[in-house]
Amino acid sequence: MSVKIRLQRHGKKGKPFYWIVAADARAKRDGKFLEKIGTYNPNTNPATIDLNLDSAVQWLFNGAQPTDTARAILSYKGALLKHHLEGGVRKGALTAEQAEAKLAAWLESKAGKVDAKKAGLSKAEADAKAKALKAEKEANEKRVAAQAEAAKVEEATEEVTEEVATEEAPATEENNEETQA
Repeated sequence: MSVKIRLQRHGKKGKPFYWIVAADARAKRDGKFLEKIGTYNPNTNPATIDLNLDSAVQWLFNGAQPTDTARAILSYKGALLKHHLEGGVRKGALTAEQAEAKLAAWLESKAGKVDAKKAGLSKAEADAKAKALKAEKEANEKRVAAQAEAAKVEEATEEVTEEVATEEAPATEENNEETQA
């Protein structure tokens, strides 16, 4: 029986969520699996990956073959590096302490990169919010200025109509007197 480490789709339409599983290669994509190794959520930025490293490395040593996407995820989380380093320990090229130190250093640098990306994304989001707020304030100021201008024009129009009305009123009275005579 050949074993694959692959993704099993869950979630709803348009919002995929994956389980990372070790399954028989003949099983259906979302069917029976041997062990759930972790989860993968591509809907977040950066993608959220929860992986049991020890279990993944154990399956790799047992001969499980990861699919392309699963291989990328395992590489991203350091499972393939740990597998490689443990192979070196078994052959005698490294000690277990050296392998653990290399893995810890790699994981620390990887965490730094992920944190930097998260900080960059949050800064970009804050900048976009600030820019939108500034644009909204400018639009509100323009709207208030336009309303004030419209009120001035309306007042001026009312004054002109009052002046015209007062000038026309005596003229109509004169016309009335002429028609009565």
